[in-house]
Amino acid sequence: MNEYFYDLHMHSCLSPCGDNDMTPNNMAGMGVLNGLNIMALTDHNTCKNCPAFFKAAKKNGIIPVAGMELTTAEDIHVVCLFERLEDAMAFDAYVDERRSKIPNRVDIFGEQLIMDENDEVIGHDDCVLSFATTIPIDSVVRVCAQFDGFAYPAHVDRESNGAIAVLGDFPADCGFTAAEFHDGDKIEDYEARYPALRGLTKIVSSDAHYLWLIKEKKESFLLDDEPYSSDKVRHELFRHLRAGGIDA
Repeated sequence: MNEYFYDLHMHSCLSPCGDNDMTPNNMAGMGVLNGLNIMALTDHNTCKNCPAFFKAAKKNGIIPVAGMELTTAEDIHVVCLFERLEDAMAFDAYVDERRSKIPNRVDIFGEQLIMDENDEVIGHDDCVLSFATTIPIDSVVRVCAQFDGFAYPAHVDRESNGAIAVLGDFPADCGFTAAEFHDGDKIEDYEARYPALRGLTKIVSSDAHYLWLIKEKKESFLLDDEPYSSDKVRHELFRHLRAGGIDA
């Protein structure tokens, strides 16, 4: 068992309002500087920069995780993570058919850049990525599982697009076994106020849209990594997340 420091919620330059400096290589490089071992790319309603991020992360010795920050029909943000890149890309295609296809205003939301592993621009998403999809929150766990993914509400301690802020309580009947906090110091208070959070895996991540907001070496998982490979560690991460009841 070894300790692996993580940040499982970050946005690249593809996300609306994501800084253009949030390229795959820049993100991985900042992860190295911050002492991270595992990083997940979770752009709004898309996984299209995950292939480039996987290559950039591996070059920098970071274990990459493919993900997405899904916006539900209720305008709630949910982190969806995938052990295999190909499953993430299949989920991407599923979500793409259920997005609100409203043309992007570059002057408001940014360019939404699709990158390759060399940080070269290979395309743009021409519709705003952050708007609500048609996927309701009570379907996210089931739909994500169809692609062998793991889903949990994002930043439940925030007002903007947080499940508790939108619904008034944690959605205990939606099948979630984990919840993400932006500020880990708030976990105890939120558990006291919202009993449905008790017994769930707690994950603390940055939701970074800028390089300087990527987490530093703090939160970690103890993972079995023998015999070592990045695939082994990633597999153990997902086993750990699905176990439930873990404060990470």
